[in-house]
Amino acid sequence: MPSFNTVNAIDYVLIALYFVIVIWVGFYSARKNKGTDDFFKASGQVPWFMAGVSSWVSGFSAFMFVAAAGYTYKHGSGALVIFTSAFWAYLAGYFYFAPMWRRARIQAPLEFLTRRFSPSTTYFYTVTAIVPQVIGIAQGLYILCIFVSAALGFDRQIFPVLGFSMTGLQVTMLVVGAVMILYSVVGGLWAAVLSDAIQGVIILVMSVIIFPVSMYFLGSGNGAGGGFIAGLKRLVHELPHDYLVPSGQPVDPWFLSAYLVAVMLGYNVAWHFAQRYNSVPSERDAKKMAMLGAWLSLLGPLMWILPVMGAKLIFPDMGKLWPNLQAPEEASFVSLAMLLLPHGMIGFVVAAILSATLGQANDAFNWLSAAVTKDVYVPLRRKLGYSAPSDLHQMRTAQVTMFVIGVCGVALAFDISKRGGAFDFGLKYYSMVGPGFMMPVMLGLIYRKTPWWSGIASCCAGFALTFLLFGLDAWPEQVYARNVFSATIGSTVVFVISAFFWRAEDPKSANAIALDRDLRTPVPEDIRPEGHGAMQVYAVIGNLSLIIGFVLLACVFVPATAIAPASINVIGGLLMVAIGFVLRWVAKPPRPQPER
Repeated sequence: MPSFNTVNAIDYVLIALYFVIVIWVGFYSARKNKGTDDFFKASGQVPWFMAGVSSWVSGFSAFMFVAAAGYTYKHGSGALVIFTSAFWAYLAGYFYFAPMWRRARIQAPLEFLTRRFSPSTTYFYTVTAIVPQVIGIAQGLYILCIFVSAALGFDRQIFPVLGFSMTGLQVTMLVVGAVMILYSVVGGLWAAVLSDAIQGVIILVMSVIIFPVSMYFLGSGNGAGGGFIAGLKRLVHELPHDYLVPSGQPVDPWFLSAYLVAVMLGYNVAWHFAQRYNSVPSERDAKKMAMLGAWLSLLGPLMWILPVMGAKLIFPDMGKLWPNLQAPEEASFVSLAMLLLPHGMIGFVVAAILSATLGQANDAFNWLSAAVTKDVYVPLRRKLGYSAPSDLHQMRTAQVTMFVIGVCGVALAFDISKRGGAFDFGLKYYSMVGPGFMMPVMLGLIYRKTPWWSGIASCCAGFALTFLLFGLDAWPEQVYARNVFSATIGSTVVFVISAFFWRAEDPKSANAIALDRDLRTPVPEDIRPEGHGAMQVYAVIGNLSLIIGFVLLACVFVPATAIAPASINVIGGLLMVAIGFVLRWVAKPPRPQPER
């Protein structure tokens, strides 16, 4: 078995370059934030293509390259059924949810709950969502830093930091967490969208390269005759039949149906998606954004699922490669990268995994700080008799909220690292907390004639049934499906019952009636002055792509191996440079038409 390429000084330079880019994006975005409308929804002027890429990238994290890769290594082609299912959710967004969120006419995502149900519903959601979100941020940071610290080669070393002794894993969490907090606090939604865009470019180029390189390597071994096609033939002829044909858990009717329900909720009524749909100029742009996300979600996973399936042949015993991991198959994608990519591109891959998780955390920061500021802090000040805070005051409050949430997430990640964490935690954890929160939102968006208390009642019913069955340990062989269906069924039953108590003449129904009227009324397209709406941000992403591309091209002089030649750096660099020039061309203003 050929030895892995471990991270060296060149890779550190590229990783450091990425950190500089992310922090710079935050400060660049800060110049666009004149008030809360800019900070929370980028004034509704994000180009639809960039918003679509941003929403797609926000579905990625280290979980996709780690736990999802492990799931693919174990289950084979069944992973295609699971990890392309977002395609159907995005289609639902195209036909219904994207225009509905745009017509909701909200600034902060949880403002929808105030309009549809009541201010008390917003308070309830905000307060109860803080802890689950902080846990989610901490878990994502922990999963990310396990592999980043391992790739950097100091996961088991001890470092003195400010008088304390920290492991390499803890130092990694501290540094990555600090960058995550800094660019989120400074830049707001513009920082999220811009960083997601550069992350999308990185992930795309990485996937485009790792797919053919892994197939070529696979085809060059075991007498296959060499070449990309030979690698695909090895997949077909040497992998077990039940590995090539979807079988087992991925096509289990209970698991699959529950997963589709969870994906439909997560990609349509999760708060960061509501925020993205409100960040583009028009309903047409929101629909274009959803359709772009659909096709990216259908084609993108093929780029990394097939290589991981090939890893089953390249690394038939992952346990020997990663003996210290409880689930060594979850290192399959990282192993491919460290085997087949040269120095420079390895740093590129680490940066891509970093970028994906940072983007997902930023989404959580943004919507939660918006909710705390707009839907809790401002109304609470008024009730206490204070004057309404200025727009700048609200933006600073949101930034402080982001900072506190981020620090809590990093601190909790430290605690998780001491206790040890399982990578399947994410799937089970979100099956318990996600559907219970999201189901009343979806129901309330579709049907608007239920009383003001129906959202809280529906949410509580979903959680009550979920935790009751959890306490009884019912259907232990179908924990994930049990959690998802108990939340959806409990929420739906109570929501339907509440409809019988609807009274249009009740003064508390006025907001829901107004919302219903808005949802039936298309939003008129806002004509802005030429140049407003940030088409220029394509040039920003183009310039950043050019910088990374030229750095990779310079890596052609870095010593390489026969398995991982320096020419791969050249290919990656040329792709980045090409993307950079295309984006700069798109950003050019149209030539003025001569007067007739």
